[in-house]
Amino acid sequence: MRDFSHTKRIVIKIGTATLSKDGKVDTDYVHDIVRQVSQMVKQGCQPVIVTSGAIGMGAGQLHLSGPIKDMKMRQACAAIGQPLLMAEYRKAFAEYGIICGQVLMTAEVLNHRKTYLNLRNAMEKLLNLGAVPVLNENDCVSTAEIGSAFGDNDRLSALVASKIDADLLIMLSDIDALYDKDPRKHNGAKPIKFVFEITKEILQNAGSRGSTYATGGMRTKIQAVKIASYAGCRIVLAHGRESNVIERIMAGEEIGTLFLPKRKLSNRARWILNNAPVGKIAIDAGAIEALRKRKSLLPSGITGVEGKFAVGAVVMLNDVAKAVTNLGSEELKSLAGKHSSEIRQVLGPDRKDVVAIPEDIVFLDY
Repeated sequence: MRDFSHTKRIVIKIGTATLSKDGKVDTDYVHDIVRQVSQMVKQGCQPVIVTSGAIGMGAGQLHLSGPIKDMKMRQACAAIGQPLLMAEYRKAFAEYGIICGQVLMTAEVLNHRKTYLNLRNAMEKLLNLGAVPVLNENDCVSTAEIGSAFGDNDRLSALVASKIDADLLIMLSDIDALYDKDPRKHNGAKPIKFVFEITKEILQNAGSRGSTYATGGMRTKIQAVKIASYAGCRIVLAHGRESNVIERIMAGEEIGTLFLPKRKLSNRARWILNNAPVGKIAIDAGAIEALRKRKSLLPSGITGVEGKFAVGAVVMLNDVAKAVTNLGSEELKSLAGKHSSEIRQVLGPDRKDVVAIPEDIVFLDY
């Protein structure tokens, strides 16, 4: 299970608390991580780094202390801290003759199929050139208010791992493993070495509080694990300050917790599943039963439409599935409950006669 000798494409996520020291970039730590990553490149691997720390770095430059809650101040800190953070990575990689590339992302990039594929192609080119992509959320323009933030780099790293079909996701943080109980509340909590399935019990036991400048906790890490596992990706959660942690993980040492995927979904199914829905289509029980048998969604099974969306949007089907719709919200409202043959009568002969095909429907519990 921990044989990574044939693992080629690896995403390494480094948390804010792991990377930072007194609100500043811990340059010694950055150089040590880069040393280990550079060794992976020389061995023929294609590592990708997803890094936190920009807001914390900016806060350090501004001599701020404590959590930064004001959104405008967080954006300012990110703008100040991001170039400082990237400068350290560039300097460190240059010592090993390796080029790194900065990639700043927002959630909209992954939510829109065209930009999603464009980013995927760019990442493929960087990796094939032997460069190491260094990714971070573009915190200067991503805000929770407008729904464009990933929320934390745990989720971002998992989405990246899924997007590039990574073989392994290494999540380095100030948490050393998944425990059977919350170790902050239970002295007898024991670390779990292997996880084969994310159960409700695991989610209930997961904590939710992060570090000073971080937004993630164990719960966000578990959610990230689920995203990456859909892509058939193995995940290791470990403490980032363990000596030679990346080298030891790659050597198969039992550090932290290893999460094993149950199954692998197609790239398109993963894109649909991980996309933020822009609306909701209410469907009856008969329609749900038909969809589970890999049938198309027909207008006759629709009982209501919520939100305003266009053709090609990702929407919720009740609370059980996500789908790419062939019809916009206003069109669906006019056709709800009608026979599929009426679609072309109402909208024209060039329109598809189904709301969504099986390949564009993904159940949340699959």
